[in-house]
Formats: sequence, structure tokens, C-alpha cells
Amino acid sequence: MKSFAEIRRIAIARKGEHELAARMPGPPERPLRDLSDDRVLAEFSRRIFQTGLSWKVVDGKWPGFEAAFHRFDIARNAMMSDDDLDAHLRDTGIVRHGAKILSVRDNAIFLGDLARAHGSAARFLADWPATDAMGLYDLLGRCGARLGGMTGPYALRVLGYDGPLLSKSVVAALNMAGALDGAATSKAARVRAQEAFNTWHEESGVPYAVISRTLALAVPD
Repeated sequence: MKSFAEIRRIAIARKGEHELAARMPGPPERPLRDLSDDRVLAEFSRRIFQTGLSWKVVDGKWPGFEAAFHRFDIARNAMMSDDDLDAHLRDTGIVRHGAKILSVRDNAIFLGDLARAHGSAARFLADWPATDAMGLYDLLGRCGARLGGMTGPYALRVLGYDGPLLSKSVVAALNMAGALDGAATSKAARVRAQEAFNTWHEESGVPYAVISRTLALAVPD
């Protein structure tokens, strides 16, 4: 398997050192563990509604989402009634997609359960070790609503969780580096990907998000 230093040299050869540095992710505005759980629900919901749609459309309507879903209050949305659902389906200020609207309720229940068990869903997510990020992504896919695939991991990245993303470019780079042979869809492949990221993190000391972005820039777009 290639070292992270080798992968970084490949990325620099493709993009140049200045552009590579410019495209690295920076620290979040606030640490994930310091966020209120309503902000976690809001980010999960934003990414769910953006899936398959223009992100600009969802972003443009976001004030309407915040109003319709009571600033994503966990307790209020966990109690979403049939009347609430009907009102949402008539609300032109949001994207009126029934299954995605119901995911707000289901993820409010999921986050509420985490908060009752751990004091705060945000702290629970923040404290999950990046050395087992794939385990956290699996948890979101199993227990959350519509948080599988890239949706949950990307939302966590935006929220400040330092985990790798298995985008198409990153998976291609994992193959190029000799860490994978094929797709990253099976549990065994995801374990191998996590082990590679852990090795590169131990080698370099840089955040997992930086390793992930470097891999993505080391292969053709």
C-alpha cells in the first residue's frame, strides 16, 4: 500500500501545492460536541432534502424549513402528527416530499434516544472515535432515517466530525493506493478502507478529513 506521503506527492503533481492547500477542509466554526441537538437534526435534514435535488433550491428555501419544523426542535418533531404531515405537504415554503418529511420525525426520535442515553446526541457523535468512523456511519444507516450512503457521513463532515468520506474519487484513490480492490460497498471493504485511513493518520498525524480530501485530489476528477 502506498504511504500517505506518496499519495500527497501524487496529489501535488496533479493539482499543485498551492491549490492542494487551498482545497483542504478547515476546522468547523463550532465543535460538534458543543452544538445543540436541533442543529444536528437540521443538518441531517438539509442533506436528506438535498439528495437528488438542486442544493441551491433547498438552500434557498431553508428559512422556510426552519420555520416549518420549529427550528428542528427534537421533542416537537418527534411528535409529528398526521395533521402536521398534511400541513407540511401543503407548505410551499419547503420541498414537499412525504418520505423526506417523515425522516425529520424519525431522526428526531433517533437523536432523542441518543440524548436520553448519553446526555446529548451531538456529544455522542463527537466522541465516536474516528478510528472507527465506518462503525458510526453504519449506525446512522441502521438506526437513522435516510442517513445511509453518503448522506449521513457528509452531514457529519459539515457538522465537524473528523471522518473520511468514501466518495467515488476517494474509493478510486484507495484502489490506486493499493488499499482496496474494487468497490467499498461490502462491510469487509469498508473495514479495509478504515484500516488504511488509520495507517495514514498514524503516519502523518493529519486529520482524517485532510487525508480523505488529499486522496480525492490524487485521482482524475
